[in-house]
Amino acid sequence: MRARTLPASGLVLSRASSSPLICCQCLHNDISNQIALQSRKYHPTRRKSASPFGAAVSAAQTIFKGLPKAPPGISVDPLRMVGKELKFLTKNIRQLLGSGHPTLDKVAKYYTRSEGKHMRPMLVLLMAQATALTPRKGRSNASSPVPVNDPISAPSILADNNPDLNPLVSSSMEAKYDFVGDENILPGQRRLAEITELIHTASLLHDDVIDNAVTRRSSNSANIQFGNKMAVLAGDFLLGRASVALARLRDPEVTELLATVIANLVEGEFMQLKNTAADEKRPVFTDETISYYLQKTYLKTASLISKSCRAAAILGDSTPEVVESAYSYGRNLGLAFQLVDDMLDYTVTDAELGKPAGADLELGLATAPLLFAWKDSPELGPLVGRKFGQEGDVQRARELVYKCDGVEKTRQLAQEYADKAVAAISDFPDSEAKAGLIQMCEKAMNRRK
Repeated sequence: MRARTLPASGLVLSRASSSPLICCQCLHNDISNQIALQSRKYHPTRRKSASPFGAAVSAAQTIFKGLPKAPPGISVDPLRMVGKELKFLTKNIRQLLGSGHPTLDKVAKYYTRSEGKHMRPMLVLLMAQATALTPRKGRSNASSPVPVNDPISAPSILADNNPDLNPLVSSSMEAKYDFVGDENILPGQRRLAEITELIHTASLLHDDVIDNAVTRRSSNSANIQFGNKMAVLAGDFLLGRASVALARLRDPEVTELLATVIANLVEGEFMQLKNTAADEKRPVFTDETISYYLQKTYLKTASLISKSCRAAAILGDSTPEVVESAYSYGRNLGLAFQLVDDMLDYTVTDAELGKPAGADLELGLATAPLLFAWKDSPELGPLVGRKFGQEGDVQRARELVYKCDGVEKTRQLAQEYADKAVAAISDFPDSEAKAGLIQMCEKAMNRRK
């Protein structure tokens, strides 16, 4: 079985399958080269190279004269382009999460009370719009999509009520799903956007328990508000409802992709909990240190973004080439997004971040800025080995990160991934949606929370 490598994404594809797999050796080689480049090219007084963002956004803003435009000199606003669909997002998600058990209903919907960034569903909707203009495979049923709420099994089977007891009423999955949105976004793609937010929110519930988090989105975290057990069970409930909604899309490849995402989230969390570097008393930095970290980052963050972008293109009946481009865009943007998140832990205040800044080191986590600093400062090895557990370790680690320019090197690596994301969709027809996807890369690089 022969394989081919996609240059823009560093993926290896088997000829027998269109499903992308990360090649660990390619990732290792790619990251080794990037580490070397970062060490050679970074200088605190050197002028930064230009990014392709500006030219790409400017060019994309000049098309589609019939659609509303941003004022001259103002960047394309991705939120404006999919605002109509996002308006219904929380309402539809709350319908999916309804439970006849009042406490479960309350906990499951807890994180839907405060508005998050909704980055993942926004990307799905933008990708749906952008790929609507690309070549289609031409399936015979593409013009008549299956309603997203129609059950596959009989409702009486799905309810599975004990006939001797009064059943819990949990009919929210059958709620009517009717609103007219952008004609370039199919109902299945809208539901996919909601599924990605359900999976992401479930991961937040579980992560907050694992990390003993105190706040989330400037409020008490669910584990503090309701306790660890209820928070974990609510996260499981979200994943269950996401799985039902996913099955009703009736696309086995999309189901496979999103089910794999759920497994990836768990695998990434295990990699973070069982960091090989931290298993030693005095670990030594190697190229494997960063490749291990970026593999964990892909699983925990980029997997959901990349595979949901891929799924959006599949649901839109896009050609294999377009599907691969959508996947590459999501993978690279997801990695850039998490690297910026790592930087924010060192550069913003609690108020800006909406959660305690500096929490990564307090949790014993060595993220990208520290790993880049560790390469130049072996003194960090023992601190990593004891997970910054001794008094003064956290402050000393932060000092060394700043001294060795770990934050700036992380920013440069994030920019490289963001540029790859832009390049991945360069062949898409010009549209405001494409410009919005490019703008999302810039927003990811410039965000403060």
